[in-house]
Amino acid sequence: MPDTEFHSYHSQEKWQDRLLQPIECTSDNAWLGKGYYFWYYYEDAIRWGRNSKCKTGRYEIYKALIKNENILDTVFNEEEYNFWFKQIEKVAKTIIKKTNSRPTIKEINEYFKERGTWLELKGILFQDIPMNETILVVGLYYKKRIQLVLFDFDNIIKFEFIDEGAC
Repeated sequence: MPDTEFHSYHSQEKWQDRLLQPIECTSDNAWLGKGYYFWYYYEDAIRWGRNSKCKTGRYEIYKALIKNENILDTVFNEEEYNFWFKQIEKVAKTIIKKTNSRPTIKEINEYFKERGTWLELKGILFQDIPMNETILVVGLYYKKRIQLVLFDFDNIIKFEFIDEGAC
């Protein structure tokens, strides 16, 4: 990504008070482990809010200005994508060799964390499954669904409420 900053969107349940900072995801099945997750596109943040952040019946969207520093860009940078892909495959093969079974997302993330593999890394920009109702051509998933995980606050320049909706 050539820009030094970009905007991303954080979806969260609506609570009594507005957030002052993003809420950290600590789920064992989070794609890239413990961190602060953001959507690259506003529409994806809305969809996530409607479908996954409904404990209170309403969700909120926050906009963050992110500093693009020490973020592994596996979406737009071919070299960084190939590096990331090779690291995942290498670790997966190591775990398979030791356990004789395919690793879980949690096992992959713990392996990287325990070995401090990417200590200088502040986050990872990645693409997940693109299937959603905004695709205009049936069966052609041409629109990327892009997420960012930040491992700490260093790259967040600004964080502000922008919208809310009903689930």
